[in-house]
Amino acid sequence: MICLPKIPSVKLLAPLIIAACAFASPFGARAEGVFDLAAPGHWRLVVSPYSYHFHYSDEHRYVWAIGGERQADDGWLWGGSYFSNSFGQPSGYVYVGKRYPDLFSTPQLFAQWSAGILYGYKGEYQNKVPFNHGGFSPGVLLSLGWAFNKETAVQANLLGNSGVMVQLSYDFH
Repeated sequence: MICLPKIPSVKLLAPLIIAACAFASPFGARAEGVFDLAAPGHWRLVVSPYSYHFHYSDEHRYVWAIGGERQADDGWLWGGSYFSNSFGQPSGYVYVGKRYPDLFSTPQLFAQWSAGILYGYKGEYQNKVPFNHGGFSPGVLLSLGWAFNKETAVQANLLGNSGVMVQLSYDFH
C-alpha cells in the first residue's frame, strides 16, 4: 500500500489538472475536433446496469453508471460518468480516451481505453482505489465491445483487478 502525505486537495488537484492538460496536448493535432463541439463527430449516451466483482465482499453494493461521451471522427473521445461505486457512494469519472473500431478486421468488434480523474471513494473506502487523496484518484478503463449497428453497442469495461462492468451505449449521429 502506498501512503501519500497529507496535503490540501487544492495543491493536489492543480497538478492533476496540469498533468491531464499536458497529457492531452501532444494528442491535439491528431485529436483535432475532439473538444470542438462544432467539429464532425457524435455524442454517445452510456448506461451501465451491471458489474461483476472478481472477489465477493459483504460490503459490495449494486453498481450502476450513466454518462456521456463526445467522440471525434478519428476515434478520440472525452466524457464523464456519474455512478454508484461498489460501496454505495456517489462517484464520478471524467476522462479522455480513444476507440479502435474494426478490431481484428471484424467491423463490429472494437477496443477502447480511457484515462482520467475518479472521484468518490471516501472515508473507510478511500484505500479501495490506488493513489486516492481526498476522494480523488487517477482512473483507467480498458474496454472491449461489440457494435450491433451504427447506433447501439455493448462493451465490457475492466475495472482494474476488481471486476468488470457491462456498458450499453447509444450514439447520436
